Amino acid sequence: MKSIKILVVGCGNMGASHAAAYHQMPEFEICGLVARGDSKVKLNETLNANYPLFEDFDLALKTTQPDAVCISTYPDTHEEFAIKALKAGCHIFIEKPLADTVLGCEKIIAKAKETGKKLVVGYILRHHPSWIRFIEEAQKLGKPLVMRMNLNQQSQGYMWDVHRNLLKSLSPIVDCGVHYIDVMCQMTRSKPVWVSAIGARLTEDIAPDNYNYGQLQIRFEDGSVGWYEAGWGPMVSETAFFVKDVFGPKGAVSIVAKNAGAAGKSDHVDSHTKTESIRVHHADIDDKNHFLKKDTWIDMTDEPDHQELCNREQAYFLSAIQNNLDLTDHLSDALNSLKIAFACDESVKTGEVVRL
Repeated sequence: MKSIKILVVGCGNMGASHAAAYHQMPEFEICGLVARGDSKVKLNETLNANYPLFEDFDLALKTTQPDAVCISTYPDTHEEFAIKALKAGCHIFIEKPLADTVLGCEKIIAKAKETGKKLVVGYILRHHPSWIRFIEEAQKLGKPLVMRMNLNQQSQGYMWDVHRNLLKSLSPIVDCGVHYIDVMCQMTRSKPVWVSAIGARLTEDIAPDNYNYGQLQIRFEDGSVGWYEAGWGPMVSETAFFVKDVFGPKGAVSIVAKNAGAAGKSDHVDSHTKTESIRVHHADIDDKNHFLKKDTWIDMTDEPDHQELCNREQAYFLSAIQNNLDLTDHLSDALNSLKIAFACDESVKTGEVVRL
C-alpha cells in the first residue's frame, strides 16, 4: 500500500508533535509544512528533515496535492482550511475544537460526509489508557456523579503568546473545556440539560468581549453535576491547578499527579495529560460509620508521554483511512461537546443559565 501524502498545517506545539508522529510512520509521507512564522523552519531542523515549506495554505494545497491534511492552526482558521481540504479530496486530522462556531463545526462534518473522506478530531484524552481507566472507575461509583476538574495555566513567555493568540477567537473554557466536557459525558452517559458559567477578564492584553478565566457548571438528566475551570495568563494561581476528581454514592476516584501537579508545571504540555496514579475511595461503612475498606491505589507511572499520545492519535487516523472506520459517533461526540462549551460561553456573556 502506497504511503499517504500528508500536508501539515500549523507547526506549533501540537502541529510539531503530529508531524513528529508522521515522520516516523512509514505509512505517511509528509509533503509539506505550512506556517506563517519560522516554526516550520525549526520543525524541519528538529526532525532533521528537508520537507517543503509554505507560508500560504492555498498554495501548499495546490502544489503538494496531498491525500490528507493535518490542521493544528488557531481555531478561527479551522473551518476555512478544513472545507478547502475536503473539497480537494483530502482526509483530515484536525485539532480540537473542530471549529470556532457550532455552525462551522456542522459545515465541516456535512462536507466530510458529502465527500466520503475521513475526519478525525484531536481528542487526545480518548487515547490515554489512564484517562480511559479513570472514566471506567467513575462509572462504577453509582449515580448521580459529582465531577470536579480544572486546568489552570500560569503561562509566561512563549505560552502566554500562544494563549493570547487563542483568546482572539475562543475562551479557555471552550478551547480546553471540550476535553473535559467530553470526559463528563462519557462518565455519566447521560444527556446534559443545562449549563451555567462565570468568567473574568484579568488583563488588558485581550479583546474587551473575552475573558481569560472561566468556570462552568453542568447538570445532567440523571442528576449528575460537574464543574470545570480554566484560566490562562501570568496572573493565574498555581495552587490546586490540577484537579481531576469524581465521587458518587459508592465512593470516589481521583487522579493524583504529584509531579505533574507541582509548582511550575501548569503550562507544561505533558502535565495536562499526566496521571501518575489513580486513587479509588470506597464509601462502604460499618454500623459505627467506619470505613470497611482502605483506599485503593492504581499505579499509572508507566504511561505514555505527550508525544506517544500524539503517535496513538495518528495511528487511529491511519486506521480510520485504511480500515474505513465509521466515525459517526466520533463526530457526534465532538459536535456535542462543542455545543455544550459554547452554551457555557453564552452563559458567561449573558449571566443566564442556558438550557440545552
